[in-house]
Amino acid sequence: MPEKIGKDMNKLKSGIIAFVLALILWLCLNGWNDPAILPVGAFVSLVVALFLTKKELFADVRFSPKAFVAFFMWLAVFTVELVKSNIDVIQRVLAPKVRINPAIVAVKTTLKSRLGRLALANSITLTPGTLTVDIQEDKLYIHWIDATSTDIEGATRKIVSKFEKYLEVIFG
Repeated sequence: MPEKIGKDMNKLKSGIIAFVLALILWLCLNGWNDPAILPVGAFVSLVVALFLTKKELFADVRFSPKAFVAFFMWLAVFTVELVKSNIDVIQRVLAPKVRINPAIVAVKTTLKSRLGRLALANSITLTPGTLTVDIQEDKLYIHWIDATSTDIEGATRKIVSKFEKYLEVIFG
């Protein structure tokens, strides 16, 4: 019986998160100034949430003040890394000499949840110069435009560690 209650709570939490995220996305895409937008958006968000609740997509997300702070810390780190990597790639493109050392490197993650690993893979892929090619168990395979380290520990330190500590708090 306690397992059923826990599973129902995960579905409820997943549904609430899906509803809120879908509604925010709806409002961002359609604007806030038309009064008819909110009820239509709420209906569409409810349908999306009911569909995603069956999948328990957001069951791994933690709700705590620490996770809330970690999310904004991750967002800040991600933004800084995004700007730095964009500047790096622009410099490589504009340089008269080709300065790349491409390789596919394996990195390890301590994240246990599938959603946490997905968030990590997307954080890596969205920063220019890196692309997550595959995820297998606790390893991610990354195409790196300038592989300064090909061993697992070194590549993990350079690519993963800056995101992982915050995602661990959010997703476990």
